[in-house]
Amino acid sequence: MRIGADAVEARHRTGVWSLPAAMAVGLVDRQGELAGRGVIRRLCYDARSTIFRCPAPSATVFNCDLHCHSTCSDGLLAAADVATRAAANGVDLLALTDHDSLDGLSAVQAAATAAGMGFVNGVEISIEWQGLQIHMLGYAFDRSDQALNAGLASIRSGRVERAQRMSAELEKVGIEGAFDGAMRYAANPSLISRAHFGRFLVDSGVAKDLRSVFESYLVPGRPGYVDHRWATLADSLAWVHAAGGLVAVAHPGRYKLSRVEMRRFLAEFKDLGGEAIEVVSGSHTQEHVDIFARYAREYDFLASRGSDFHGPGESYFDLGQLAALPDGLKPVWAAF
Repeated sequence: MRIGADAVEARHRTGVWSLPAAMAVGLVDRQGELAGRGVIRRLCYDARSTIFRCPAPSATVFNCDLHCHSTCSDGLLAAADVATRAAANGVDLLALTDHDSLDGLSAVQAAATAAGMGFVNGVEISIEWQGLQIHMLGYAFDRSDQALNAGLASIRSGRVERAQRMSAELEKVGIEGAFDGAMRYAANPSLISRAHFGRFLVDSGVAKDLRSVFESYLVPGRPGYVDHRWATLADSLAWVHAAGGLVAVAHPGRYKLSRVEMRRFLAEFKDLGGEAIEVVSGSHTQEHVDIFARYAREYDFLASRGSDFHGPGESYFDLGQLAALPDGLKPVWAAF
């Protein structure tokens, strides 16, 4: 069952989901299934009017943040605290999208429900495409799906070994103890990442902030970078689709792709069944938003919106505090 764009537009205006009777009954009948996919909408069914009523921060805004992280990957806040902060910021619908991990979803769902905020299952999957690491966002899937969980486990394996190799490379340029230092920042050691090394290096005085430490040490061609075997584009789509979800390209403005390469990537993504693209992202400039809004229209992609929040003082935008989607785009949450 899919909720159409007209219903979402009505929700923007009125603060309610107004649905056809058959669709409304379908939602009620599938309440258990939707909960399994993490789709919690704070809805109250009115059998006479077939309207699902849900509170909104205003009559004109539906505030979705569909990209953020917790300590289950490389965020600074525990999963439940992410949900609490999002609700306090007026978020209506939240997706926690930790890197290659579903560990925080139960805690976020419980906290979101307690706060009266909508929630949908999410994950950010690391893939490799033509030698470049790219991130894909999975939404509204069954988090108990075996194929998805096995696929994510295959990506996580080897991260500790990679971290040890990164530490050895940093030691060659005079930075000692980086592995142990980074591990102190990793609440989930199996998901130790460059961000944990970055925080250690910043706090050690090696660089002033995460951006500069990445540019100097943690990107390809720099002394602390070590490659890792990620999933393929086809893998990521197959895993999420098998679990009943849909897939969006995360922060496409961050990838060093020419216009021709970006079109080739988006065409392949579309051919493999990809549904959406993150148009509004915490790391996107207005130029990026305009560019990827055009791509969304050209390729008939749904449009996503997410802060990519990692923690207070470390992210460009706080949860729910970024611009709305440009007019005329079809929001990805219409498909949840």
